[in-house]
Amino acid sequence: MDLKAYIRNVPDFPRPGVLFRDITPLLKAPDAFRYVLARLAEDVEAKQAEAIVGIESRGFIFGCPLADRLGLPFVPVRKEGKLPAARMTIEYSLEYGESRLDIHADALEPGTRAYIVDDLLATGGTARATAKLVELLHATVAGVGFVIELKALGGRRQLADYPVFTLIEFD
Repeated sequence: MDLKAYIRNVPDFPRPGVLFRDITPLLKAPDAFRYVLARLAEDVEAKQAEAIVGIESRGFIFGCPLADRLGLPFVPVRKEGKLPAARMTIEYSLEYGESRLDIHADALEPGTRAYIVDDLLATGGTARATAKLVELLHATVAGVGFVIELKALGGRRQLADYPVFTLIEFD
């Protein structure tokens, strides 16, 4: 299936000079969405993952149905202050400043093989921070899966310690 046909290019969003890759056409095409989930599920099974970790917010779009399809628990990683119970927090660098992510402290048992899911791999900073949160809980990152990879931004370098799977690549 040609998944690129389901990605809309939006020039100058969210600011001038940026070409935004919009996944909403993919989301409104049930066959394409199911295909993406099936391909991600194959990778999750190949990596023998025991939990799906979704990165806020678009990682939830793919992570929740993926977890349901495979009968695995879903673990949300959220922006700081959005989770109600005891949590672990990590600070990481963005292009223009710092940000923080949270995971519930009891989200993963030690030794659990977790598979991280998000819609897009750009610089890799958020995914790397999420992997570090998983490791803070003494779990293992079995793999990291994305629908889209923006190769020119070099995100794989940030994730060199982990198996990375992507479905669509843009230069």
